[in-house]
Amino acid sequence: MKKLVLGIAMVMAFAGVGGAAQNNMKDALESLRNARQALERAEDNKGGHKQKAIDLVDKAIEQVQAGMEFASDKKQ
Repeated sequence: MKKLVLGIAMVMAFAGVGGAAQNNMKDALESLRNARQALERAEDNKGGHKQKAIDLVDKAIEQVQAGMEFASDKKQ
């Protein structure tokens, strides 16, 4: 669980680095969606930790999308 949260934090941190931030954000979004699919395929709920991880990934997806929308609105 800690590794998943750390991984999400790293994706979010690197998503804004460099000149191609939107491309990085798109890559982060794709990675998060792939992580969510992998979690869905995992067996059992692991004492509730699987669902908690899915919830955190969903929140991270929402934040990446919000960041992309913010950056898009700011350019206009």
